[in-house]
Amino acid sequence: MRASTPPAAAPGSPPFAILRIFLRLGCTAFGGPIAHLGYFRAEFVERRQWLTEQAYADLVALSQFLPGPASSQTGFGIGLIRGGLAGGIAAWIGFTLPSAALLVAFSYGAGTIAATASGAGLLHGLKLATVAIVAQAVMGMARSLCPDRTRATIATAAMVTMLLAPGALFQFGTILAGGIAGRLLCQGPRPMPPDTLRLPQSRRAAIGCLVLFLGLLAFAFIPMPPGPVALFDAFYRSGALVFGGGHVVLPLLREAVVTPGWVSDSAFLAGYGATQAVPGPLFTFAAYLGAIAGMPPGGVAGALIALCAIFLPGILCLLGALPFWHDLRGRPGTQAAMRGTNAAVVGLLAAALYDPVWTSAVHGSADCAVVAMGVVLLVAWRAPPLPVVLLSALAGLLLPIPA
Repeated sequence: MRASTPPAAAPGSPPFAILRIFLRLGCTAFGGPIAHLGYFRAEFVERRQWLTEQAYADLVALSQFLPGPASSQTGFGIGLIRGGLAGGIAAWIGFTLPSAALLVAFSYGAGTIAATASGAGLLHGLKLATVAIVAQAVMGMARSLCPDRTRATIATAAMVTMLLAPGALFQFGTILAGGIAGRLLCQGPRPMPPDTLRLPQSRRAAIGCLVLFLGLLAFAFIPMPPGPVALFDAFYRSGALVFGGGHVVLPLLREAVVTPGWVSDSAFLAGYGATQAVPGPLFTFAAYLGAIAGMPPGGVAGALIALCAIFLPGILCLLGALPFWHDLRGRPGTQAAMRGTNAAVVGLLAAALYDPVWTSAVHGSADCAVVAMGVVLLVAWRAPPLPVVLLSALAGLLLPIPA
């Protein structure tokens, strides 16, 4: 039996070596956040033995507890273990760069593509793929995060709230209310196992990261004139308020860029569909939105601002929480609040599945049939997202273009 302390932290690895490994994963890791965590486990627990099984589980649990993309935070944490802060940054760049580059390239051709009949059909097919993929995410998360009537009720209440009162502040309030409800109603009988996660982060540096996280979040709610700062604020706010990562960011991003008129609903959903066809983290959708947003600077510069802004809150939270995780994770109240928060996240995503995903993409029985086939492939046949995206795009070419 291996010792419980992570064995590979001592020798370390140069940042370039970490970058190379994560760059390969960023080019091949299809399937979404849960699949990414499987890739990481196979690569760093089984193959390279950079972490023990328990240390990896602790890192994943911490990442899922914090706002931000859990898989990207886990990857950053692995790089941090192996190569310090430079290693964490190298891991993030390697895992993020491939999909971000592909989506920025897509953004430059999206307007031209949509101007043709075949291009409009293709983009419509991508929207239908988005409906199927988000529906699969809702069903999968509901099974694992709402297994009893209490959490199912919290999820339903969150869904109803978001359908009746959409908006970023209501989203944050709904998640907070879910955590309070969980703290009161979702106490569990089983304690967590002992903590084995030890990462190189002092409490003083951690507090500094948390202060910076909260300061930037407060700043992000102050109205700003059009420009790079307003763009940064919008994406930072989205990254800071999302719990659960992955598809849950969809309503937050829509509120940030579609509601003020920076991006059209059609372009938003087309880009979200294209995001399903590329590997790597789903949060790189922000690069596409930053590139096409009607907010300076646009293009590659806008993509870089949006990309850094949406990932920064999760990284700051991870760095800030590491030294305190050992004490918090074993408390029954914290675990109960996590259960309620996760249930509220399911309701938030279910509301987003209806509006804007379904209402903006499905316009008739033929569209509904394409979505149904996509859901069957994803759920019953366990097909990866890429073939579903390709088949839906092909179907979009054959279907009548909605008015």
